[in-house]
Amino acid sequence: MKPINKETALVVFSGGQDSTTCLFWAKKNFKRVEALTFRYGQKHIKEVETAEQIACDADVPWHFMDVSFIGKLAKNSLTDNSIIMDEKKPVDGPPNTFVPGRNLFFLSIAAVFAREHGISHLVTGVSETDFSGYPDCRDAFIKSLNVSLNLSMDEQFVIHTPLMWIDKAQTWALADELGVFDLVRTKTLTCYNGIIGKGCGECPACKLRREGLEKYMRLIREKE
Repeated sequence: MKPINKETALVVFSGGQDSTTCLFWAKKNFKRVEALTFRYGQKHIKEVETAEQIACDADVPWHFMDVSFIGKLAKNSLTDNSIIMDEKKPVDGPPNTFVPGRNLFFLSIAAVFAREHGISHLVTGVSETDFSGYPDCRDAFIKSLNVSLNLSMDEQFVIHTPLMWIDKAQTWALADELGVFDLVRTKTLTCYNGIIGKGCGECPACKLRREGLEKYMRLIREKE
């Protein structure tokens, strides 16, 4: 990886596999890194606690914002216990784990926060390669929002998406390259049911994470 060699980056940080990998990618590529975690009405507060702990252990300044209104705007299974989680992507439309507006709000709020702290680089762990049917994880959305944020505040923000064009196996490989494979494997919280590490093994996030890990481990064995 070629260092970007800039000053400071703000990572939108959930404490999951993807954002943790991005946190350490940012630490490699920027002189200073800060993390911003959101409480958006998700069912598991443990996600916020995990993010704080990982940031603390990584010696990264950690910031928290409660934006629970996001979870109240539309019904979805990540914020409403009465909705049974989709086990796979429906044929028509996104799965009910999609939280409408989540990345739109996260990155917009992060940009305002960054502006007030003299930060122009934002980092997010969205990926189009492992596309789960979430329209706000697509490259076109990120590029469009980047332009809109710049126009809205007359700034020159740069949104970095280190995982945009890599799959979960390659994300594991990147974590390994960054020296945080074990940390990501045992300390992050990707599970929609709130279980740290390998998770419940049944929700869509756990299945995607496990499949990527198994693929990466096979590639390692083939090289030996």
